[in-house]
Parts: sequence; C-alpha cells; structure tokens
Amino acid sequence: MQEETAQCAIDTFISAFNASDDTYVTTLLAQALTSDVILWGPLGRSEGIEAVERFVQDIRRHPAGTGTMTRCSEVDMPDEWARYQWVFTTPDEGPRLTGTDVVHLRRNLIDQIIVFAGDTQPLA
Repeated sequence: MQEETAQCAIDTFISAFNASDDTYVTTLLAQALTSDVILWGPLGRSEGIEAVERFVQDIRRHPAGTGTMTRCSEVDMPDEWARYQWVFTTPDEGPRLTGTDVVHLRRNLIDQIIVFAGDTQPLA
C-alpha cells in the first residue's frame, strides 16, 4: 500500500516534466508535493514548490529541445523513503540523462526529494 501511494505521488511529479504546457507544471507539482518541500539537487538545497518548479522548468527548457522524463523502475519503499530510477531523453537522439531519486512522503505527498543524476549519454 505504501508503494502505491509513493508511486502515485512520484508519477504525478514526473508528469510535471512532461506537461503539455508550462502552466500545468505548477498544478501537477501542487498535487504531488507539500508546500514546504525540500529539494536536494545538483546545485544544492532549495525549498518550496516554486524552487522545484524552477528546477523542472530548467530541465524542460533543455538546449537540445523539449525532452521526456520517464520512470524506468518500480518504486521501492523500504522504510519512510521511496526510490526510483528515471531517464530524461531529448528529441532526435539528443542527450540522455539518467538517475535515481529518493523521496520522503508526508501525508501522501512528497516533502523531500534527493536527486542523484547519472552520466549524460547519447541514446543507444
């Protein structure tokens, strides 16, 4: 049951990266995150949905073009933290970024995100 709750929040979070329009990003993030969410990302620690939205928008505006974020593993929730793997691909076989996120849930919403990005690779 915990894994299903975590998977729903994670999939809603990932859908923000793939929103058809920038205006939907905030709405999707508000459905997945607590208002005081903490993001531990490549550039350090930031707080709040607005900070996560800036992070998502930066990825959406990748120089190689609008990409697609996909969860590429099951959600594993051994304790209070859930983890999953993801892949971000850009059009025309552009750069591919892979990684693992670890998230903490509070009241069925993500209140902390730790991003572990991997190597940027061309599509195989």
